[in-house]
Amino acid sequence: MANKQKQYRYEPDYTLPPGETLLEVLETKGMSQTELALRTGRTLKTINEIIKGKAAITAETSLQLERVLGVPSSFWNNLERNYRADLAAIEERNRLEANVEWVRQFPVRALVKMGAIRDARDPAAQVIEILSFFGVASPEAWHETWSDAEVVYRRSPAFKSSPGAVSAWLRLGENRAQAVSCAPYNRERFRSALATARALTLEPPEVIQSELTRVCAEAGVAVVFVPELPKTHLSGATRWLSPVKALIQLSLRHKSDDHLWFCFFHEAGHILLHGKKDMFLEGDGDQGEKERQANEFAADFLIPPSSYRTFATNRLISKAAIERFAESIGIAAGIVVGRLQHDGLLPPSHCNDLKQRYAWAQEKIAV
Repeated sequence: MANKQKQYRYEPDYTLPPGETLLEVLETKGMSQTELALRTGRTLKTINEIIKGKAAITAETSLQLERVLGVPSSFWNNLERNYRADLAAIEERNRLEANVEWVRQFPVRALVKMGAIRDARDPAAQVIEILSFFGVASPEAWHETWSDAEVVYRRSPAFKSSPGAVSAWLRLGENRAQAVSCAPYNRERFRSALATARALTLEPPEVIQSELTRVCAEAGVAVVFVPELPKTHLSGATRWLSPVKALIQLSLRHKSDDHLWFCFFHEAGHILLHGKKDMFLEGDGDQGEKERQANEFAADFLIPPSSYRTFATNRLISKAAIERFAESIGIAAGIVVGRLQHDGLLPPSHCNDLKQRYAWAQEKIAV
């Protein structure tokens, strides 16, 4: 996370060329530009351009000025270097100020509140904060870096939301995943990890978060929990950070155990079933065949199809029956409730007290 303490640095809005100092030295010594030209072997035009800042003081020129004026060459070199650095800073600031509107697509206030960026003093500094957060040097570089993600944004029904907000949420996940030490991805080990994860549905939130992260990391998959940002409308995302490290990112959007676990196993399905070059973002609405496949994987992994068919054919589905069925297959009862509601076998208002409700508590999940 970024340091919230404000850090100030010198940001000039104007700068004076070394020639101004050279002119003062000449006036002090009573020497004309013409005489300096003769003594250094430079043309009068060159000396005049140095004084006006149109020509640089080269290393060779600085040595000549030292011999003629008695002022160390290091002094002239430092003046020139600082002048050029200040010019570059002023030009960069002007470019940044031209991109203030670009920053408006990102949820700056939310990122500041999360400690991901600093609350900058002015618009240009805020542009720098956003660029640093994404690890890019310019808005153009941001567009190039996130172009693949933008393709996913545009084809997804979820993107009534803001691409800038979604990219910020993804970047938060990417940053957090860097801190998760993972073994190289192993498909069979990941399937075993999913069996362990299924049993975790019965555990309290503090156990779920730490253990889910641990068992998946041992199989090469970083699982990170990142609170939803404004205008994202996403429950989860899956992508590959490298050929041997996958990322599952969860937002806890709907704040109940049935949604959380279905989303996790849906993302796991993408890892097992689909290519390493794909990025998947889970919002609202049908997004194609691969999403259907991931939905089916999640539903069947959580509740064995044959067991579900037998249970779902019962004419009377009571709360007690749901609890007995969930216990018999070893998962949380809330997951069964969510499945029955999704399939239209249980009204949305029924048995919701069997679901575990989650909230964010200092970046950890709590009931």
